Amino acid sequence: MMGIHVVRSGESLWAISSRYGTPIQSIIELNALPPTSSLVPGLALYIPDNQLAIRSYRIKQGDHIWKLAQQFRVDISVILGANPGIDPNQLFIGQIINIPSPVKLDIATLGFIVPSGDSRILAILDTLADQLTYLAVVAYSFTAEGYAYNEIEDSAIVERSKQLNITPLLMIRNFTGVDFSAELAGQVLGNPEFRRNLVESMVNLTRQRGYGGVSIDFEFIPPPRRNDFNLFLRELKNALGELILHVNVHAKTEDIPTNRIIGAYDYAAIGSVADIVAVMTIDYGYPGGPPDPVSPIWWMEQVVQYSITQINPRKLQIAMPLYGYDKVVGTNATRALAIATAQNQAISIGSPIQFDLPSMSPWYRHWSTGVEHVVWYEDIRSFIEKYRLIDRYQLLGATFWQISLAAPQNWNYLSKNSSVMK
Repeated sequence: MMGIHVVRSGESLWAISSRYGTPIQSIIELNALPPTSSLVPGLALYIPDNQLAIRSYRIKQGDHIWKLAQQFRVDISVILGANPGIDPNQLFIGQIINIPSPVKLDIATLGFIVPSGDSRILAILDTLADQLTYLAVVAYSFTAEGYAYNEIEDSAIVERSKQLNITPLLMIRNFTGVDFSAELAGQVLGNPEFRRNLVESMVNLTRQRGYGGVSIDFEFIPPPRRNDFNLFLRELKNALGELILHVNVHAKTEDIPTNRIIGAYDYAAIGSVADIVAVMTIDYGYPGGPPDPVSPIWWMEQVVQYSITQINPRKLQIAMPLYGYDKVVGTNATRALAIATAQNQAISIGSPIQFDLPSMSPWYRHWSTGVEHVVWYEDIRSFIEKYRLIDRYQLLGATFWQISLAAPQNWNYLSKNSSVMK
């Protein structure tokens, strides 16, 4: 695949550098490698080349090969060369083809950030300025009476975002202490007075603190509060006016209104009122659950296929994890790792990396004090598949949890192959 080198047994960075004419230091930086030349079989390295970006296109009613060639500004022969065996006169609806093109994928991205007191976050924003449309600042919760309040100082981040032409969004969660509170969400949403308090206090904070809108992350809303949540979003959008309403929702492949995790999310109603809906296509393999991929592509596609029956795809973002999970086999005790840390752990202990084709996700096995662990994470191969999904279904874009976690493969690929909206 273009721009990807999967390490074989015995290969060195020097040999790979020579093969592609790319300096060793560039390969190390592009892939967040440790400053050592040891590699492991199965490691996927991103080595950008000068070829055209490959667009993933799903044939629609009325498509013709000449029309696609015009749309993507390439010669018909280029499309045929990228799709051996296709009959240009027999394209069928739903068929997936690859189109090398100078026309880049237009994408609206959102990075989540949990503020902290150091200058590191501002430095991260500086490096990612061109790759982010929105920044959701995870710094707000609300009281049992519905009053929104700030938990962590955020003014420097908001200011820097605006200087960098990134739209900051005030992110509010029903988060108390260490977890999401179903009780808090239910109590406030179910009470018209508390709901009004929440709308007014959120809008006041958003305007006072210079945000471009809000990002809602209410999780485990009690299913009986489904209509109240819809009502709250309508009231909130009405009060926000021109400011952005971004709503994060749990991923699902069908509507089960009584389900305690996904039941309260009425996709059609939310999609009709929100400016952007971000479906949380992460944690299929969840903390405490069995060792499964975090965001398998087959599941993400099922979620997208359902979501676009309810929500305009041009309003829809899917979530990409910048983390992986290291799980103890048997107990499922879970440790979260930045994807670069997960990759480099495999290198440091010499564990060969496997790649699961159905999920399009990397994983490996290791032993610690005689205990077996399985690690699932993301790499350049899995990210490319997720961008292809966005392209195929013509979605608005992606969210990233969270940008303080090192993921240079992702950002470098995004920068080269996409046009990030501002």
